[in-house]
Amino acid sequence: MPSPTGPDPYELANQAAQAIRERFGIDGIDVSFTLGSGWAAASDDLGEEIGSCPLGDLPGFSAPVVIGHGGLLRIVRTASGKTAAVLTGRTHYYEGRGVAPVVHGVRTAIAAGATTVVLTNGCGGLKLDRPAGTVVLMRDHINLTGANPLVGARFIDMTEGYSKRLRDLARTVDPGLPEGVYAQFHGPSFETPSEVLMAGVLGADLVGMSTGLETIAARELGAEVLGLSLVTNLAAGISPTPLHHEEVLEAGAAAAPRLRSLLAGIAAAL
Repeated sequence: MPSPTGPDPYELANQAAQAIRERFGIDGIDVSFTLGSGWAAASDDLGEEIGSCPLGDLPGFSAPVVIGHGGLLRIVRTASGKTAAVLTGRTHYYEGRGVAPVVHGVRTAIAAGATTVVLTNGCGGLKLDRPAGTVVLMRDHINLTGANPLVGARFIDMTEGYSKRLRDLARTVDPGLPEGVYAQFHGPSFETPSEVLMAGVLGADLVGMSTGLETIAARELGAEVLGLSLVTNLAAGISPTPLHHEEVLEAGAAAAPRLRSLLAGIAAAL
């Protein structure tokens, strides 16, 4: 169904997928990784690089605007022989471009053949026993953005938005990974203490500004999703200090060796 404000987003994803095949001389993609705040350095160990290009060079993509996100699409061959697309950046809903650009990356990867989508983010944590630097497997999400990437009568089951099979696979790489529920807010302002309290009452362990909308789009198209959240700070009202984006970058830098090892292990196991 065409967007009321632009081209058909599914056709645009098909165009971008074809551009990727032609540019890199590949038949398709098996798996995609979207690297959020704090995760970009982990792209270095995902596999042997086939090629790369700025995301903004591809149909429907824009260069990321958030400090700490890269701006490249890298195509790599993983240790298991899979062809992986690595997006070192994403479009966020708070940028005001609409919801279709937010999910364009996952739709493009799936249009190019990906059956597995790995989504990562930096987030605020609600649990004192999960300090900055903790990686949490997303078990579920709560969409508090007021938006949805699906338009029209596109009814999909979200009972298992985040694949149990993939969570179990991730724990073969790091058995100590905990699970949690992620609440996606609109942003870009950090959540207020009362909003964090509300999210906790609703069942959330984590709060952030990405991932949920992308998961909905990926599940509509039949891909399995693995969600990985890096706790970069305690959320407002729990943290004893004011929140700022610099601490997100600092937490990502401090956790970089573990993130690289974790993602490399997951990529090899897929």
